[in-house]
Amino acid sequence: MKNYLKLGASALALTLAASAVHADGKLSIYHWFEYIPQEVLDKFSAEHGVEVTMDTFDSNEAMLASLKAGKLGSYDVAVPGDYMVEIMAGEGMLDTFEPSELSNFGNIQAQWMDVSFDPGRKSSIPYQWGSTSFSVNRDVYSGDINTTDIIFNPPAELSGKINVLDSQGEVMALASMHLGIPQCSSDRDQLKALNALLQSAKPHWASFGSDTAKDVLVSGDVAVGMIWNGFSAKAREEGANVEYAFPKQGYVVWMDNVVLLKDAPNRDNALKFMNFLLEPENAAAITNYAQYTAGVDGVTAHLTDAVKNAPELNPPAGASGQFIMACSQEVQAVYDKIWTDLKK
Repeated sequence: MKNYLKLGASALALTLAASAVHADGKLSIYHWFEYIPQEVLDKFSAEHGVEVTMDTFDSNEAMLASLKAGKLGSYDVAVPGDYMVEIMAGEGMLDTFEPSELSNFGNIQAQWMDVSFDPGRKSSIPYQWGSTSFSVNRDVYSGDINTTDIIFNPPAELSGKINVLDSQGEVMALASMHLGIPQCSSDRDQLKALNALLQSAKPHWASFGSDTAKDVLVSGDVAVGMIWNGFSAKAREEGANVEYAFPKQGYVVWMDNVVLLKDAPNRDNALKFMNFLLEPENAAAITNYAQYTAGVDGVTAHLTDAVKNAPELNPPAGASGQFIMACSQEVQAVYDKIWTDLKK
């Protein structure tokens, strides 16, 4: 998750439903762009009489930087990815809650309850989960796409026609899978190989773009796009003849989560919102909109057939993905240097 607004663009702010005069308090959300239907926000606002505002970010790293730069204490909840939840908790940026404070806490699917990045769900609830891989325009290329060579060592037909996400975590993770090395490796030779791979692949890439990941595929500006599975499904719906790849080397699996932020100015309303999102009907409305998968029991009955049957949401047998790891500070410093050099 996951349509993104470009880094540095003005944050989108929207005020919903109840006026400040009639609202029973406020709720301030820090979220990915175009990742929740307004109807769901309107419904929450109407049900609870809460004035909702939302600002957006385009990457986990951008969100973290913004909060560390002074925005912590301005928002009640945010929606980071799995590894970022662990990082934020380690930096003391999250509040905790008791399961008894959420009447719908029991709706969390068992597989997403005792997660490594938030054991026992003390600070977060599942939002949506999915995968990050790439999609290929089948009008341009008819060969095998289930290999990360498409991104890092592409055939001539695709060279110069590739968009990669402007997302350090996902690009670096996919590159590590391509090389068959561990994520967050501290081995000097492996880090050199990672850097060399990215630098050698860069001339084949036309652009770095997260917020445009779907649009450039639909327009035909690129023939390959690193993309999230739900965005690929939307690209197909908008007429792009694309196929989503499940490469043999692996792909990224992610779970976005709603976290209770430290010093949330409206803690009670934050918990009301988190509880609201754990209602199956509301979680399903987000899945039908974003075309990712909810981590809540009871959602299936509310899903559209198109979402249930989307090939992007139904990996073939044998397909295997990895979560992004949270690296040590030492390794992360090297990753940051590699990424900065790549983006020059």
